[in-house]
Amino acid sequence: MYLITGFIIAYVITTMLGSRIIPFLIKLEYGQIIKEIGPTWHKNKQGTPTMGGLMFIVGIMVAASVGYMILLFTPAYNHRYDGVIHGLKFFSGILAATGFGAIGFVDDYMKVVKKRNLGLMARYKTLWQILVGSIYLICLYFAGQTSTVIIIPFLGQLDVGFAYYLFMLFIIIGTVNAVNLTDGIDGLAATVTTIAAIAFLSIGSILKLHSVQLMAACLMGGCVGFVRWNIHPAKVFMGDTGSMFLGGMMVALAFTIEMPIILVFIGIIYIIETLSVIIQMCYFRISGGKRLFKMSPIHHHFEMSGYSENKIVVIFSVITIIGCLLAILSVIHMIKS
Repeated sequence: MYLITGFIIAYVITTMLGSRIIPFLIKLEYGQIIKEIGPTWHKNKQGTPTMGGLMFIVGIMVAASVGYMILLFTPAYNHRYDGVIHGLKFFSGILAATGFGAIGFVDDYMKVVKKRNLGLMARYKTLWQILVGSIYLICLYFAGQTSTVIIIPFLGQLDVGFAYYLFMLFIIIGTVNAVNLTDGIDGLAATVTTIAAIAFLSIGSILKLHSVQLMAACLMGGCVGFVRWNIHPAKVFMGDTGSMFLGGMMVALAFTIEMPIILVFIGIIYIIETLSVIIQMCYFRISGGKRLFKMSPIHHHFEMSGYSENKIVVIFSVITIIGCLLAILSVIHMIKS
Protein backbone atom coordinates (compact mmCIF):
# COMPACT_ATOMS: atom_id res chain seq x y z
CA MET A 1 0.00 0.00 0.00
CA TYR A 2 2.74 2.47 0.97
CA LEU A 3 4.63 1.84 -2.28
CA ILE A 4 1.63 2.48 -4.52
CA THR A 5 0.73 5.54 -2.45
CA GLY A 6 4.26 6.93 -2.66
CA PHE A 7 4.44 6.44 -6.41
CA ILE A 8 0.99 7.89 -7.14
CA ILE A 9 1.41 10.96 -4.90
CA ALA A 10 4.83 11.79 -6.39
CA TYR A 11 3.54 11.26 -9.93
CA VAL A 12 0.31 13.25 -9.50
CA ILE A 13 1.91 16.20 -7.71
CA THR A 14 4.78 16.41 -10.20
CA THR A 15 2.42 16.20 -13.18
CA MET A 16 -0.04 18.73 -11.77
CA LEU A 17 2.68 21.18 -10.76
CA GLY A 18 3.88 21.18 -14.37
CA SER A 19 0.74 22.98 -15.53
CA ARG A 20 1.28 25.58 -12.80
CA ILE A 21 5.02 26.04 -12.56
CA ILE A 22 5.85 26.09 -16.29
CA PRO A 23 3.62 29.12 -17.09
CA PHE A 24 4.93 30.80 -13.92
CA LEU A 25 8.56 30.27 -14.97
CA ILE A 26 7.77 31.55 -18.46
CA LYS A 27 6.14 34.66 -16.97
CA LEU A 28 9.25 35.29 -14.84
CA GLU A 29 11.41 34.70 -17.94
CA TYR A 30 13.38 32.00 -16.13
CA GLY A 31 14.51 30.51 -19.42
CA GLN A 32 17.50 28.27 -20.10
CA ILE A 33 20.59 30.03 -21.45
CA ILE A 34 22.17 27.91 -24.19
CA LYS A 35 25.97 28.08 -24.25
CA GLU A 36 27.67 29.13 -27.47
CA ILE A 37 29.84 25.99 -27.42
CA GLY A 38 26.80 23.71 -27.50
CA PRO A 39 25.27 22.05 -30.58
CA THR A 40 23.95 24.79 -32.88
CA TRP A 41 20.46 23.26 -33.05
CA HIS A 42 20.17 23.61 -29.26
CA LYS A 43 19.73 27.33 -29.88
CA ASN A 44 16.08 26.48 -30.60
CA LYS A 45 15.77 25.60 -26.91
CA GLN A 46 16.86 29.07 -25.81
CA GLY A 47 14.31 30.43 -23.37
CA THR A 48 12.75 27.07 -22.43
CA PRO A 49 11.93 27.43 -18.72
CA THR A 50 14.36 25.79 -16.33
CA MET A 51 14.33 24.99 -12.58
CA GLY A 52 11.56 22.50 -13.39
CA GLY A 53 13.16 20.10 -10.95
CA LEU A 54 11.14 21.91 -8.28
CA MET A 55 8.15 19.95 -9.59
CA PHE A 56 9.43 16.52 -8.64
CA ILE A 57 11.30 17.72 -5.56
CA VAL A 58 8.01 18.82 -4.02
CA GLY A 59 6.23 15.70 -5.29
CA ILE A 60 8.85 13.30 -3.92
CA MET A 61 9.12 15.03 -0.53
CA VAL A 62 5.36 15.01 0.02
CA ALA A 63 5.06 11.42 -1.21
CA ALA A 64 7.93 10.28 1.02
CA SER A 65 6.40 11.89 4.11
CA VAL A 66 2.92 10.44 3.54
CA GLY A 67 4.31 7.06 2.47
CA TYR A 68 6.48 6.77 5.55
CA MET A 69 3.53 7.51 7.84
CA ILE A 70 1.67 4.62 6.20
CA LEU A 71 4.79 2.44 6.44
CA LEU A 72 4.98 2.96 10.20
CA PHE A 73 1.60 1.27 10.58
CA THR A 74 2.45 -1.61 8.26
CA PRO A 75 2.41 -4.90 10.29
CA ALA A 76 5.64 -6.16 8.66
CA TYR A 77 7.48 -3.03 9.78
CA ASN A 78 8.87 -3.06 13.33
CA HIS A 79 8.32 0.62 14.05
CA ARG A 80 9.63 0.44 17.60
CA TYR A 81 13.17 0.03 16.30
CA ASP A 82 13.11 0.33 12.53
CA GLY A 83 10.92 3.42 12.69
CA VAL A 84 13.70 5.32 14.44
CA ILE A 85 16.83 3.89 12.81
CA HIS A 86 15.54 3.51 9.27
CA GLY A 87 13.52 6.71 9.65
CA LEU A 88 16.70 8.66 10.33
CA LYS A 89 18.42 7.08 7.32
CA PHE A 90 15.35 7.64 5.16
CA PHE A 91 14.74 11.30 5.92
CA SER A 92 18.42 12.25 6.15
CA GLY A 93 18.75 10.88 2.62
CA ILE A 94 15.76 12.86 1.38
CA LEU A 95 17.02 16.02 3.09
CA ALA A 96 20.56 15.54 1.74
CA ALA A 97 19.12 15.27 -1.78
CA THR A 98 17.13 18.44 -1.11
CA GLY A 99 20.31 20.13 0.08
CA PHE A 100 22.04 19.29 -3.19
CA GLY A 101 18.94 20.50 -5.02
CA ALA A 102 19.20 23.80 -3.13
CA ILE A 103 22.80 24.22 -4.33
CA GLY A 104 21.56 23.57 -7.86
CA PHE A 105 18.79 26.12 -7.37
CA VAL A 106 21.31 28.82 -6.45
CA ASP A 107 23.33 27.86 -9.51
CA ASP A 108 20.26 28.10 -11.76
CA TYR A 109 19.19 31.38 -10.16
CA MET A 110 22.55 32.97 -10.92
CA LYS A 111 22.38 31.76 -14.52
CA VAL A 112 18.83 32.79 -15.42
CA VAL A 113 18.17 35.72 -13.07
CA LYS A 114 21.61 37.22 -12.50
CA LYS A 115 22.55 36.38 -16.12
CA ARG A 116 25.83 34.76 -15.05
CA ASN A 117 26.24 32.06 -17.70
CA LEU A 118 28.55 29.90 -15.55
CA GLY A 119 26.31 30.20 -12.49
CA LEU A 120 27.71 29.54 -9.03
CA MET A 121 31.51 29.51 -9.01
CA ALA A 122 32.87 25.95 -9.09
CA ARG A 123 34.86 26.24 -5.87
CA TYR A 124 31.85 27.50 -3.90
CA LYS A 125 29.63 24.82 -5.42
CA THR A 126 32.14 22.14 -4.41
CA LEU A 127 32.48 23.51 -0.88
CA TRP A 128 28.71 23.42 -0.37
CA GLN A 129 28.54 19.91 -1.78
CA ILE A 130 31.27 18.80 0.63
CA LEU A 131 29.31 20.34 3.52
CA VAL A 132 26.02 18.65 2.60
CA GLY A 133 27.77 15.34 1.92
CA SER A 134 29.63 15.48 5.24
CA ILE A 135 26.47 16.22 7.21
CA TYR A 136 24.77 13.28 5.51
CA LEU A 137 27.62 10.92 6.46
CA ILE A 138 27.43 12.16 10.06
CA CYS A 139 23.68 11.44 10.11
CA LEU A 140 24.30 7.90 8.85
CA TYR A 141 26.93 7.41 11.54
CA PHE A 142 24.51 8.38 14.31
CA ALA A 143 21.90 6.12 12.71
CA GLY A 144 24.23 3.20 13.41
CA GLN A 145 25.94 2.94 10.02
CA THR A 146 29.44 2.96 11.52
CA SER A 147 31.13 0.20 9.52
CA THR A 148 34.12 1.19 7.41
CA VAL A 149 33.81 -1.93 5.26
CA ILE A 150 33.21 -1.40 1.55
CA ILE A 151 31.13 -4.05 -0.21
CA ILE A 152 32.53 -4.60 -3.70
CA PRO A 153 29.95 -6.26 -5.97
CA PHE A 154 30.87 -9.85 -6.98
CA LEU A 155 34.27 -9.58 -5.27
CA GLY A 156 33.72 -9.33 -1.53
CA GLN A 157 34.44 -6.83 1.23
CA LEU A 158 37.30 -4.51 2.13
CA ASP A 159 37.82 -2.61 5.37
CA VAL A 160 39.57 0.68 4.59
CA GLY A 161 39.34 2.28 8.01
CA PHE A 162 39.08 6.07 8.24
CA ALA A 163 39.74 6.39 4.50
CA TYR A 164 36.19 5.08 4.10
CA TYR A 165 34.71 8.51 4.85
CA LEU A 166 36.94 10.35 2.40
CA PHE A 167 36.16 7.79 -0.29
CA MET A 168 32.42 7.96 0.42
CA LEU A 169 32.51 11.75 0.25
CA PHE A 170 34.19 11.44 -3.16
CA ILE A 171 31.43 9.06 -4.31
CA ILE A 172 28.69 11.40 -3.05
CA ILE A 173 30.03 14.50 -4.79
CA GLY A 174 31.01 12.54 -7.88
CA THR A 175 27.54 11.02 -8.23
CA VAL A 176 25.73 14.35 -7.80
CA ASN A 177 27.88 16.02 -10.45
CA ALA A 178 27.69 13.00 -12.77
CA VAL A 179 23.89 13.12 -12.83
CA ASN A 180 24.17 16.84 -13.48
CA LEU A 181 26.34 16.14 -16.56
CA THR A 182 23.82 13.56 -17.81
CA ASP A 183 21.07 16.17 -17.94
CA GLY A 184 22.00 17.52 -21.36
CA ILE A 185 19.23 16.40 -23.72
CA ASP A 186 15.47 16.12 -23.38
CA GLY A 187 14.27 13.30 -21.15
CA LEU A 188 17.67 11.63 -20.64
CA ALA A 189 18.40 12.18 -16.93
CA ALA A 190 14.80 11.59 -15.85
CA THR A 191 14.44 8.40 -17.90
CA VAL A 192 17.75 6.89 -16.83
CA THR A 193 16.99 7.73 -13.19
CA THR A 194 13.54 6.12 -13.47
CA ILE A 195 15.20 2.85 -14.50
CA ALA A 196 17.72 3.22 -11.66
CA ALA A 197 14.85 3.73 -9.22
CA ILE A 198 13.20 0.50 -10.43
CA ALA A 199 16.49 -1.32 -9.78
CA PHE A 200 16.70 0.04 -6.23
CA LEU A 201 13.05 -0.89 -5.70
CA SER A 202 13.91 -4.46 -6.69
CA ILE A 203 17.01 -4.53 -4.48
CA GLY A 204 15.02 -3.13 -1.56
CA SER A 205 12.54 -5.96 -2.05
CA ILE A 206 15.30 -8.58 -2.12
CA LEU A 207 16.91 -7.18 1.04
CA LYS A 208 13.49 -6.55 2.65
CA LEU A 209 14.31 -2.89 3.25
CA HIS A 210 10.92 -1.20 3.21
CA SER A 211 12.30 2.33 3.47
CA VAL A 212 14.47 1.78 0.39
CA GLN A 213 11.47 0.49 -1.54
CA LEU A 214 9.45 3.55 -0.55
CA MET A 215 12.22 5.99 -1.45
CA ALA A 216 12.65 4.31 -4.83
CA ALA A 217 8.91 4.28 -5.51
CA CYS A 218 8.64 8.02 -4.74
CA LEU A 219 11.65 8.78 -6.95
CA MET A 220 10.18 6.71 -9.76
CA GLY A 221 6.82 8.50 -9.51
CA GLY A 222 8.47 11.92 -9.58
CA CYS A 223 10.65 11.09 -12.57
CA VAL A 224 7.81 9.54 -14.58
CA GLY A 225 5.67 12.60 -13.87
CA PHE A 226 8.47 14.90 -14.99
CA VAL A 227 9.20 12.98 -18.20
CA ARG A 228 5.73 13.96 -19.40
CA TRP A 229 6.89 17.58 -19.52
CA ASN A 230 10.55 16.95 -20.33
CA ILE A 231 10.34 14.45 -23.20
CA HIS A 232 11.50 15.83 -26.57
CA PRO A 233 10.64 18.55 -27.39
CA ALA A 234 10.91 19.57 -23.74
CA LYS A 235 8.46 22.07 -22.31
CA VAL A 236 10.67 22.52 -19.26
CA PHE A 237 14.17 21.61 -18.11
CA MET A 238 14.94 20.30 -14.62
CA GLY A 239 18.01 22.53 -14.35
CA ASP A 240 20.78 21.97 -11.84
CA THR A 241 18.01 22.21 -9.24
CA GLY A 242 16.58 18.92 -10.42
CA SER A 243 19.69 17.06 -11.59
CA MET A 244 21.59 17.62 -8.33
CA PHE A 245 18.55 16.51 -6.36
CA LEU A 246 18.35 13.33 -8.44
CA GLY A 247 22.06 12.75 -7.82
CA GLY A 248 21.39 13.12 -4.11
CA MET A 249 18.57 10.57 -4.32
CA MET A 250 20.88 8.09 -6.06
CA VAL A 251 23.36 8.58 -3.23
CA ALA A 252 20.67 8.18 -0.57
CA LEU A 253 19.43 4.89 -2.04
CA ALA A 254 22.92 3.42 -2.47
CA PHE A 255 24.00 4.38 1.05
CA THR A 256 20.77 3.21 2.67
CA ILE A 257 21.35 -0.32 1.36
CA GLU A 258 24.97 0.14 2.53
CA MET A 259 26.37 -0.63 -0.94
CA PRO A 260 27.57 2.68 -2.44
CA ILE A 261 29.80 0.91 -4.97
CA ILE A 262 26.70 -0.56 -6.59
CA LEU A 263 26.35 2.82 -8.32
CA VAL A 264 29.07 1.59 -10.68
CA PHE A 265 26.40 -0.63 -12.23
CA ILE A 266 23.17 1.27 -11.62
CA GLY A 267 24.76 4.60 -12.50
CA ILE A 268 26.74 3.28 -15.46
CA ILE A 269 25.47 6.06 -17.75
CA TYR A 270 26.36 8.72 -15.20
CA ILE A 271 29.89 7.30 -15.08
CA ILE A 272 30.22 7.08 -18.86
CA GLU A 273 29.09 10.69 -19.21
CA THR A 274 31.64 11.85 -16.62
CA LEU A 275 34.48 9.79 -18.06
CA SER A 276 33.78 11.19 -21.52
CA VAL A 277 34.34 14.71 -20.20
CA ILE A 278 37.54 13.72 -18.36
CA ILE A 279 38.91 11.81 -21.36
CA GLN A 280 38.06 14.68 -23.70
CA MET A 281 39.90 17.20 -21.52
CA CYS A 282 42.97 14.98 -21.07
CA TYR A 283 43.16 14.12 -24.77
CA PHE A 284 42.78 17.80 -25.69
CA ARG A 285 45.78 18.74 -23.56
CA ILE A 286 47.96 15.77 -24.54
CA SER A 287 47.26 16.09 -28.28
CA GLY A 288 47.73 19.83 -28.37
CA GLY A 289 44.17 20.83 -29.07
CA LYS A 290 42.62 17.80 -30.78
CA ARG A 291 39.34 16.22 -29.66
CA LEU A 292 38.60 12.53 -29.27
CA PHE A 293 34.83 13.08 -29.24
CA LYS A 294 33.00 15.57 -31.42
CA MET A 295 31.74 17.04 -28.17
CA SER A 296 31.42 16.00 -24.54
CA PRO A 297 29.54 14.83 -22.52
CA ILE A 298 29.17 11.87 -24.83
CA HIS A 299 25.44 12.34 -25.50
CA HIS A 300 26.42 15.45 -27.50
CA HIS A 301 28.91 13.36 -29.48
CA PHE A 302 26.05 11.09 -30.56
CA GLU A 303 23.88 14.12 -31.35
CA MET A 304 26.56 15.54 -33.61
CA SER A 305 26.93 12.12 -35.22
CA GLY A 306 23.31 12.28 -36.39
CA TYR A 307 21.44 10.49 -33.60
CA SER A 308 18.12 12.02 -32.55
CA GLU A 309 17.61 12.91 -28.90
CA ASN A 310 14.94 10.23 -28.48
CA LYS A 311 17.22 7.57 -29.98
CA ILE A 312 20.02 8.52 -27.60
CA VAL A 313 17.63 8.24 -24.66
CA VAL A 314 16.59 4.76 -25.80
CA ILE A 315 20.20 3.56 -26.26
CA PHE A 316 21.33 4.96 -22.91
CA SER A 317 18.26 3.45 -21.24
CA VAL A 318 19.12 -0.01 -22.59
CA ILE A 319 22.66 0.35 -21.24
CA THR A 320 21.22 1.40 -17.87
CA ILE A 321 18.93 -1.64 -17.83
CA ILE A 322 21.93 -3.92 -18.39
CA GLY A 323 23.83 -2.19 -15.59
CA CYS A 324 20.83 -2.46 -13.26
CA LEU A 325 20.46 -6.18 -13.96
CA LEU A 326 24.13 -6.66 -13.04
CA ALA A 327 23.52 -4.71 -9.83
CA ILE A 328 20.58 -6.94 -8.89
CA LEU A 329 22.61 -10.06 -9.66
CA SER A 330 25.45 -8.76 -7.47
CA VAL A 331 23.04 -8.39 -4.53
CA ILE A 332 21.73 -11.93 -5.04
CA HIS A 333 25.32 -13.16 -5.24
CA MET A 334 26.15 -11.35 -1.99
CA ILE A 335 23.21 -12.96 -0.18
CA LYS A 336 24.11 -16.47 -1.37
CA SER A 337 27.83 -16.18 -0.61
